Amino acid sequence: MQLSEEHEALRATVEEFAQKEVAPVIADYYIREEFPYDLVATMGEMGLFGLPVPEEYGGMGGDYVALCVALEELGRVDQSVAITLEAGVSLGIMPLVRFGSDEQKQRWLPDLAAGRALGGFGLTEAGGGSDAGATRTTAKQDDGDWVINGSKAFITNSGTRITSHVTVTAVTGRDEASGKREISAILVPSGTKGFTVAPSYSKVGWNASDTHELAFDDCRVPEENLVGQRGKGYGQFLSILDEGRVAIAALSVGAAQGCVDESVRYARERQAFGAAIGTYQSIQFKIAEMETRTVAARLAWHDAAEKMAAGKPFTKEASIAKLLSSNAAMDNARDATQIFGGYGFMNEYPVARHYRDSKILEIGEGTSEVQKMLIAKRLGL
Repeated sequence: MQLSEEHEALRATVEEFAQKEVAPVIADYYIREEFPYDLVATMGEMGLFGLPVPEEYGGMGGDYVALCVALEELGRVDQSVAITLEAGVSLGIMPLVRFGSDEQKQRWLPDLAAGRALGGFGLTEAGGGSDAGATRTTAKQDDGDWVINGSKAFITNSGTRITSHVTVTAVTGRDEASGKREISAILVPSGTKGFTVAPSYSKVGWNASDTHELAFDDCRVPEENLVGQRGKGYGQFLSILDEGRVAIAALSVGAAQGCVDESVRYARERQAFGAAIGTYQSIQFKIAEMETRTVAARLAWHDAAEKMAAGKPFTKEASIAKLLSSNAAMDNARDATQIFGGYGFMNEYPVARHYRDSKILEIGEGTSEVQKMLIAKRLGL
């Protein structure tokens, strides 16, 4: 896929922002495990959160490919900032864009698109990650309200001071014909009585991003907070995840490229045994393999994005891109850390943060094993 002039201009703009404004400060946020509100505000002012949001709701009126282009450039420098944007858009905004009522869009999207607010996506539970259809959270109708009980785990952007809501999946009944559980999506505003946000997790990586467990105890929201059709929530979220996997793939490619960038720079500067380590074939070959993985993964997310933009089926391509790029990010982070030696083990260095951050790319928004299942299924197995 050849980037359009508009997408290339966006890429250059985000690259400059990432290199000049994110790179110099993000290590301190990461070490302090502090959410970078100022960087998020700047991204909002740049219109990054509103890239795929229609202009009538305060967005930029662009496409989802634009978001992916931005994520790759942010991912080169820092994954915490990149995942805040990725989750804010693909998980916080897109359920409303795709399935929300006009009233819901009018109320919630302008602040979300401007980066003044963040939304969360409550799918995963402690006992249901890959098997998200096994959700135990329930929502029952009572006097014009949904009464929600249950919990969600590992929810990004769910506890910041600018989080406006979380859209959660919940069992709302059983289909009369089939007897199967009916899963619906319901928007829960922050601060709603009975909605509790647990303290931040102590995480291995993504330490400047926001992640919490959520609890719902007789939490009441109006019936009109149903997002999309009753009983269609699980299917809606699966379609959202297809798009999100392309976005995560782009972010992962950025991380893989960032490891290449840092390794090339260091190999030119670092002296050992009387010469720059980049003159040694062992280092050259390692970096060559890193670059090869990165280019292949980029082609994969471009292929998936091209089909997505054309309105063609892209579930298999999204899974291939997600699988290939998350592997590339993890493998490149390991190799980059080896090239840096002891410095690669220090959090102030980008490669150390990529090493800690990249493992979750093989888990979040569908594990590598789930991607293999989906690819095999699309091959008729």
